[in-house]
Amino acid sequence: MATDWEARYQTGEMPWEKGAPSPGLVDFLAADRVEGRALVPGCGFGHDVRALVAQGAEVIGLDLAPSAVEGARRFPPVADERYELGNLFALPAEMRGAFDWVWEHTCFCAIDPSMRAAYVEAVHGALKPGGHLLAIFYPDPGNTSPGEGPPFEVSIAELDRLFLPRFELLREWLPQRAYPGREGREWMRVLRRR
Repeated sequence: MATDWEARYQTGEMPWEKGAPSPGLVDFLAADRVEGRALVPGCGFGHDVRALVAQGAEVIGLDLAPSAVEGARRFPPVADERYELGNLFALPAEMRGAFDWVWEHTCFCAIDPSMRAAYVEAVHGALKPGGHLLAIFYPDPGNTSPGEGPPFEVSIAELDRLFLPRFELLREWLPQRAYPGREGREWMRVLRRR
Protein backbone atom coordinates (compact mmCIF):
# COMPACT_ATOMS: atom_id res chain seq x y z
CA MET A 1 0.00 0.00 0.00
CA ALA A 2 1.33 3.45 -0.94
CA THR A 3 2.30 5.80 1.86
CA ASP A 4 0.06 8.82 2.36
CA TRP A 5 2.78 11.43 2.67
CA GLU A 6 0.39 14.31 3.30
CA ALA A 7 -1.15 12.40 6.22
CA ARG A 8 2.35 11.85 7.66
CA TYR A 9 2.99 15.60 7.58
CA GLN A 10 -0.44 16.35 9.03
CA THR A 11 0.16 14.01 11.99
CA GLY A 12 3.78 15.05 12.46
CA GLU A 13 4.99 11.49 11.80
CA MET A 14 8.11 12.61 9.88
CA PRO A 15 11.23 10.78 11.08
CA TRP A 16 13.03 12.00 7.93
CA GLU A 17 12.62 15.66 8.99
CA LYS A 18 15.90 16.49 10.74
CA GLY A 19 15.76 20.29 10.67
CA ALA A 20 19.01 20.64 8.73
CA PRO A 21 20.52 19.63 5.39
CA SER A 22 22.02 16.18 4.95
CA PRO A 23 25.52 16.08 6.45
CA GLY A 24 26.70 14.06 3.43
CA LEU A 25 25.45 16.79 1.10
CA VAL A 26 27.03 19.54 3.21
CA ASP A 27 30.39 17.73 3.10
CA PHE A 28 30.12 17.17 -0.66
CA LEU A 29 29.36 20.86 -1.25
CA ALA A 30 32.38 21.87 0.85
CA ALA A 31 34.64 20.16 -1.70
CA ASP A 32 32.65 20.09 -4.96
CA ARG A 33 30.20 22.28 -6.83
CA VAL A 34 26.66 21.61 -8.02
CA GLU A 35 26.17 24.15 -10.80
CA GLY A 36 23.31 24.96 -13.13
CA ARG A 37 19.76 23.80 -12.56
CA ALA A 38 19.08 21.18 -9.89
CA LEU A 39 15.97 19.19 -8.94
CA VAL A 40 15.37 17.82 -5.44
CA PRO A 41 12.53 15.25 -5.53
CA GLY A 42 10.92 14.54 -2.18
CA CYS A 43 12.32 17.83 -0.88
CA GLY A 44 10.30 17.92 2.34
CA PHE A 45 10.89 21.20 4.17
CA GLY A 46 13.68 22.11 1.74
CA HIS A 47 16.80 22.00 3.93
CA ASP A 48 18.83 20.37 1.14
CA VAL A 49 17.36 22.78 -1.43
CA ARG A 50 18.61 25.74 0.58
CA ALA A 51 22.08 24.18 0.96
CA LEU A 52 22.31 23.73 -2.81
CA VAL A 53 21.04 27.20 -3.67
CA ALA A 54 23.43 28.79 -1.16
CA GLN A 55 26.25 27.44 -3.32
CA GLY A 56 24.84 29.09 -6.42
CA ALA A 57 22.71 26.42 -8.09
CA GLU A 58 19.23 27.21 -9.41
CA VAL A 59 17.11 24.72 -7.47
CA ILE A 60 13.56 23.42 -7.60
CA GLY A 61 12.33 21.36 -4.66
CA LEU A 62 9.51 18.97 -5.60
CA ASP A 63 7.20 17.15 -3.21
CA LEU A 64 3.91 15.24 -3.35
CA ALA A 65 2.71 16.56 0.00
CA PRO A 66 1.16 20.04 0.04
CA SER A 67 2.18 20.44 3.70
CA ALA A 68 5.82 19.76 2.79
CA VAL A 69 5.79 22.43 0.09
CA GLU A 70 4.00 24.89 2.38
CA GLY A 71 6.50 24.15 5.16
CA ALA A 72 9.47 24.67 2.83
CA ARG A 73 8.08 28.01 1.67
CA ARG A 74 7.81 29.22 5.29
CA PHE A 75 11.60 29.25 5.68
CA PRO A 76 13.37 32.48 4.75
CA PRO A 77 14.61 32.13 1.16
CA VAL A 78 18.34 31.83 0.59
CA ALA A 79 18.15 33.00 -3.04
CA ASP A 80 15.62 32.24 -5.73
CA GLU A 81 14.86 28.63 -4.81
CA ARG A 82 11.42 27.35 -5.76
CA TYR A 83 9.19 24.70 -4.22
CA GLU A 84 6.65 22.95 -6.40
CA LEU A 85 3.87 20.51 -5.62
CA GLY A 86 4.32 17.63 -8.02
CA ASN A 87 5.15 14.03 -8.79
CA LEU A 88 8.56 12.94 -10.06
CA PHE A 89 6.81 10.19 -12.04
CA ALA A 90 4.64 12.72 -13.89
CA LEU A 91 6.90 15.72 -14.47
CA PRO A 92 5.47 18.58 -16.53
CA ALA A 93 7.04 19.04 -19.96
CA GLU A 94 9.09 22.04 -18.83
CA MET A 95 10.88 19.87 -16.25
CA ARG A 96 11.82 17.05 -18.63
CA GLY A 97 15.42 17.17 -19.80
CA ALA A 98 15.78 20.46 -17.93
CA PHE A 99 18.23 19.76 -15.10
CA ASP A 100 22.01 19.56 -14.78
CA TRP A 101 21.71 17.80 -11.42
CA VAL A 102 19.25 15.75 -9.41
CA TRP A 103 19.92 15.44 -5.67
CA GLU A 104 18.51 12.27 -4.17
CA HIS A 105 18.31 11.61 -0.47
CA THR A 106 14.86 10.63 0.73
CA CYS A 107 12.85 9.80 -2.36
CA PHE A 108 14.33 6.52 -3.67
CA CYS A 109 14.33 4.78 -0.28
CA ALA A 110 10.81 6.01 0.48
CA ILE A 111 9.03 4.71 -2.62
CA ASP A 112 7.80 1.14 -2.89
CA PRO A 113 10.66 -0.99 -4.30
CA SER A 114 8.40 -1.99 -7.20
CA MET A 115 8.70 1.63 -8.41
CA ARG A 116 12.49 1.73 -8.51
CA ALA A 117 12.91 1.08 -12.24
CA ALA A 118 10.35 3.84 -12.92
CA TYR A 119 12.31 6.11 -10.58
CA VAL A 120 15.48 5.57 -12.61
CA GLU A 121 13.61 6.44 -15.80
CA ALA A 122 12.04 9.53 -14.19
CA VAL A 123 15.40 10.87 -13.01
CA HIS A 124 17.00 10.04 -16.36
CA GLY A 125 14.16 11.94 -18.05
CA ALA A 126 14.54 14.99 -15.79
CA LEU A 127 18.26 15.34 -16.54
CA LYS A 128 19.87 16.94 -19.54
CA PRO A 129 22.17 14.60 -21.52
CA GLY A 130 25.35 14.33 -19.44
CA GLY A 131 23.52 15.58 -16.33
CA HIS A 132 24.45 14.25 -12.90
CA LEU A 133 22.63 12.38 -10.18
CA LEU A 134 24.13 12.99 -6.73
CA ALA A 135 22.60 10.53 -4.30
CA ILE A 136 22.64 9.09 -0.83
CA PHE A 137 21.18 5.60 -0.85
CA TYR A 138 20.24 3.54 2.17
CA PRO A 139 21.69 0.00 2.12
CA ASP A 140 20.89 -0.38 5.83
CA PRO A 141 17.91 1.67 7.03
CA GLY A 142 17.87 -0.23 10.31
CA ASN A 143 14.51 -1.92 9.77
CA THR A 144 13.88 -5.05 11.77
CA SER A 145 13.01 -7.25 8.78
CA PRO A 146 13.86 -7.17 5.06
CA GLY A 147 11.22 -5.46 2.93
CA GLU A 148 9.96 -3.39 5.87
CA GLY A 149 9.67 0.32 5.26
CA PRO A 150 9.68 3.05 4.30
CA PRO A 151 12.57 3.55 4.24
CA PHE A 152 13.34 0.46 2.17
CA GLU A 153 16.83 -0.98 2.00
CA VAL A 154 18.70 -1.37 -1.27
CA SER A 155 21.81 -3.39 -2.07
CA ILE A 156 24.77 -2.10 -4.05
CA ALA A 157 24.09 -4.89 -6.58
CA GLU A 158 20.52 -3.63 -7.05
CA LEU A 159 21.74 -0.05 -7.49
CA ASP A 160 24.13 -1.27 -10.20
CA ARG A 161 21.41 -3.31 -11.92
CA LEU A 162 18.94 -0.43 -11.92
CA PHE A 163 21.13 2.57 -12.63
CA LEU A 164 24.14 1.46 -14.66
CA PRO A 165 22.30 0.76 -17.92
CA ARG A 166 21.20 4.44 -17.97
CA PHE A 167 23.99 6.10 -15.93
CA GLU A 168 27.76 6.01 -15.69
CA LEU A 169 29.08 5.66 -12.14
CA LEU A 170 31.67 8.39 -11.54
CA ARG A 171 32.30 8.08 -7.78
CA GLU A 172 30.97 6.26 -4.73
CA TRP A 173 31.84 6.38 -1.05
CA LEU A 174 30.67 5.95 2.52
CA PRO A 175 29.82 9.44 3.79
CA GLN A 176 31.97 10.48 6.72
CA ARG A 177 29.04 12.20 8.42
CA ALA A 178 25.34 11.38 8.59
CA TYR A 179 22.32 12.29 10.67
CA PRO A 180 22.59 10.72 14.15
CA GLY A 181 21.70 7.04 13.98
CA ARG A 182 22.53 6.73 10.27
CA GLU A 183 26.30 6.65 10.59
CA GLY A 184 27.80 3.93 8.40
CA ARG A 185 24.41 2.98 6.94
CA GLU A 186 24.31 5.28 3.88
CA TRP A 187 26.14 5.15 0.54
CA MET A 188 26.83 8.13 -1.73
CA ARG A 189 27.18 8.07 -5.50
CA VAL A 190 27.71 10.52 -8.33
CA LEU A 191 26.34 9.20 -11.61
CA ARG A 192 26.19 10.78 -15.06
CA ARG A 193 23.28 10.33 -17.43
CA ARG A 194 24.27 8.32 -20.52
